[in-house]
Amino acid sequence: MAERLQEGDRRALARAITLVESSRKDDRNRAQALLELLPAPAKPGIRIGLTGTPGVGKSSFIENFGLRLTEQGHKLAVLAVDPSSARSGGSILGDKTRMEHLSRDTRAFIRPSPSQSSLGGVGRRTRETIALVEAWGADVVLVETVGVGQSETMVAEMTDIFVLLLAPAGGDELQGVKRGIMEMADILLVNKADGDLKAQAVRTCADYAGALRLLRARPGDPKGYPMAATVSAMTGDGLDDAWAAMTTLAEKRRESGAWDHNRASQQLAWFNHRVTAGLTARLESDQAIKTLRDSLVTEVKNGDITPETAADRLLDRFVPRT
Repeated sequence: MAERLQEGDRRALARAITLVESSRKDDRNRAQALLELLPAPAKPGIRIGLTGTPGVGKSSFIENFGLRLTEQGHKLAVLAVDPSSARSGGSILGDKTRMEHLSRDTRAFIRPSPSQSSLGGVGRRTRETIALVEAWGADVVLVETVGVGQSETMVAEMTDIFVLLLAPAGGDELQGVKRGIMEMADILLVNKADGDLKAQAVRTCADYAGALRLLRARPGDPKGYPMAATVSAMTGDGLDDAWAAMTTLAEKRRESGAWDHNRASQQLAWFNHRVTAGLTARLESDQAIKTLRDSLVTEVKNGDITPETAADRLLDRFVPRT
């Protein structure tokens, strides 16, 4: 599978992603072996995180933006994360139907994945999937999050450039989220800058540009970043300029050393995430721990013990304090 993947086999890529997303123990072992066989890309591509409020036009933007990239000879992977239902656990996974033309492009690969209750706006195995699509040959990886919110910032820890897509006149409903998201965004794009909304989009962009000037510039970034601009996914206006802004920022970060520092931080974040996830999985799989947990849950519900004390007892049983 590793050999076929590196040869650009799309079917092997699809099977490999299914393997790393599996929660079965034997599949997890095979997935780990597969990931260890994959060499680092000769030239690192660009990992772009994209988030925005529902209805802002993320899918339309990705399709038209992606088609322009593939026309220029780039190999694109789109990892679209759909929210999983809190009741049924299911996801719609309908992104391919919303990107009809891009999904038929042989130089593009679209993979919708369920969030599976994972926080941060990304899927549980998004990091592993990025490694797979880069081994397949993708030099641009676009990670679309489930939406925008205070917790949905983990995508910034696994991408090189974080793009926030906004709608015209979308200020008031964004007040609760823009502080956390805007401080992490590298590029803000006001979509739907066409027709009757164009003038409003320009005003909205100016408002956000003014707000960005109040933020402290990141070390290693060129002057003018983070930046705001207008785009239209419908007409294509501004898409080439948006790509130019992304590549300029990426090149400057490579020159300053910020790129390598960011990639090292991504690896460390992946390590920390896997440690936390692994500890949780082992807590849930140990029968003695599970019995104790069920007992403590009953005591907490009855008010016989505080949640903090119950948590300490459970953790002390698993990893005794020194």
